[in-house]
Amino acid sequence: MSYRVLVNGVEFTDASTGDVQEISEGLFSVLHNGKSYTVRLLGGPGRYEAIIDGHTIAVELQDPRDAATSRQAGEQSGRIELKSAMPGKVVRLLVAEGDNVEQGQSLIVVEAMKMQNELKSSKSGRVLKVNAAEGGTVQAGQVLIVLE
Repeated sequence: MSYRVLVNGVEFTDASTGDVQEISEGLFSVLHNGKSYTVRLLGGPGRYEAIIDGHTIAVELQDPRDAATSRQAGEQSGRIELKSAMPGKVVRLLVAEGDNVEQGQSLIVVEAMKMQNELKSSKSGRVLKVNAAEGGTVQAGQVLIVLE
């Protein structure tokens, strides 16, 4: 997953100059202008202190999945069906029928093409139906979770 990184409000990384990959929780590998950096992030969510080669700087880290969730939230009302974008396997099911969820909350993790995709709620609500099970396979377009 690539992240958008802002340092003092200025974009640090884009497709032409670099890439950011999460190695483990709070630890990132940053490739920028052909140089590789290991960055530890403290704080959050959204605003962090980054420790790079012993130097601490203020950083804003934006996950594009969260931005998409925020953009869709105003448009989402009523019943919502969360569908699988491609065939895969359910790695983790994070909710059950009847659970109350918050906008942006992770609901399910699906592995497709050797990548794990964490699907999040586009609104606050209640889980009406879960049509997937941990370890089970899913098809493209299959409704995984229904929210109200």
